[in-house]
Amino acid sequence: MAGLHAAILSEISSRGPIPFSRFMELCLYHPEFGYYAAERERFGKSGDFYTASDIHAVYGRLMARQFDEMWRALGSPPSLRVIELGPGRGLFAQDVLAFAREKFPAFFEAMQYVMVERSPSLCRRLMERFAAGLERGTVAVRHSLKDAESTGHAIAFANEFFDALPVDVLGEHGQLHIAASGNRFTETWREPAAAVLDYARRFALVPAGEQRVEICLPLEGIICELDSAFQRGFVIAVDYGYTRAELQAGAPSDTLRAFRSHTLRANVVDSPGEQDITADVNFTAVAELARGAGIHAMPLLRQSQFLMGIGEANQFADIFESCVLPQEHAKRALQLKHFITPEGLGEAFRVLVMFRGVPPKEAARLSGLKFAR
Repeated sequence: MAGLHAAILSEISSRGPIPFSRFMELCLYHPEFGYYAAERERFGKSGDFYTASDIHAVYGRLMARQFDEMWRALGSPPSLRVIELGPGRGLFAQDVLAFAREKFPAFFEAMQYVMVERSPSLCRRLMERFAAGLERGTVAVRHSLKDAESTGHAIAFANEFFDALPVDVLGEHGQLHIAASGNRFTETWREPAAAVLDYARRFALVPAGEQRVEICLPLEGIICELDSAFQRGFVIAVDYGYTRAELQAGAPSDTLRAFRSHTLRANVVDSPGEQDITADVNFTAVAELARGAGIHAMPLLRQSQFLMGIGEANQFADIFESCVLPQEHAKRALQLKHFITPEGLGEAFRVLVMFRGVPPKEAARLSGLKFAR
């Protein structure tokens, strides 16, 4: 029996059935056996899923252009931190830094790039990959937002970060807990915790019938840490997700799923520590909790709208400028299509831009928000 499987069985044996959020926390973040603690590859062709930067550097290039514009909207301060939550292997950071150095040298000189990565194994890989930047002080790696010193100006970026936060599951019969029958994990329902019910009433809905709703209690702590991380700046959250209004209108509420070897797995309690577990992000909860911290949200966008707004000014010339052969140009065009069309990631991903310490009219003029206007 695998180490994590045995560790979870032991905890259930001593404590009784555990909330699903605790089960998910152990599966993903157990310090020795968790999915993100293991040394095995998780990203790209040999892993379990792709991130945007696995496809092409175009994503980092477009975001670098938006970051530069945000820096200028803040008055071009002499120092600014770009804080990336959940950077994984650092491909996005690598693309942003390289493109900013080439195209936006003033912004690059002002920027310190801070990667906040919870996984010890990924932190080690980041420190190896960015050793030169760490030595110069232009790059930093932190285990949590709490470890990232507060700064005056910052841009926080979270791509597929919030969907990996542990969630509880609320159903008609109560709050989902994980029990054990022999060596097998089983579902059982218990009286919901007050905080779980409160979250459902404020940001989602109280389920009826066969409905299940995910409740992300750690979200409030992350927003509090963001609140402490900077005085003026922007936050960009990119993820799968929905709003409360969409839930109430009948959007799918049971979005908990697992991935292994690029395959959607039906059983999220199977093979703990060996598959990724995610749940769609409740963007209403993100925006409302941020507003309580004085961080204001712009209208929610599709990724296609956001990237089209950034790239429209120069017709995505950044993507094609290094192409020599026609087939190179065609390949880049297909990669761009994957980011912005409904058949790719353009409609599946949503983008929430938030800001603090910037006049709302100034924030609304950002290129990425053009198609929200």
